[in-house]
Amino acid sequence: MNYWLLKSEPESWSWQDQIKKGVEPWTGVRNHQAAKNLKAMRLGDQALFYHSVTERSIVGIVEIVREAYHDPTDETGKWVCVDVKAVKSLKRPITLAEIKSVKALQDIALVRQSRLSVTPLEDGAWQMLLKMGGLYQ
Repeated sequence: MNYWLLKSEPESWSWQDQIKKGVEPWTGVRNHQAAKNLKAMRLGDQALFYHSVTERSIVGIVEIVREAYHDPTDETGKWVCVDVKAVKSLKRPITLAEIKSVKALQDIALVRQSRLSVTPLEDGAWQMLLKMGGLYQ
């Protein structure tokens, strides 16, 4: 299994919206590197759901339930999306400031490439973030 981080502006699509819908396409990605990451996702991969802009915090976990396909919001036909399913809320949000304060997380794309909306996460970073979010002791 691979791990990812997906960013969304909570005013446009929030964790609460994702929970209510259950399964929803992750549409609107218009960056080539982020689209490449979407194409690399496989069924069963999991991703952290990050509220960007106003909240700047990781709030939940989603699972990839449909691999990359044509993004229906794209009229050009060159962009893709994946379907994600809400899995679990973190027991507590993890703020970007907290993440930046952890030396072992300085190399994750959220810190290094802050504008990229779809990024991979190494297993060690994934485990550390879940622990910070209260899911592991």
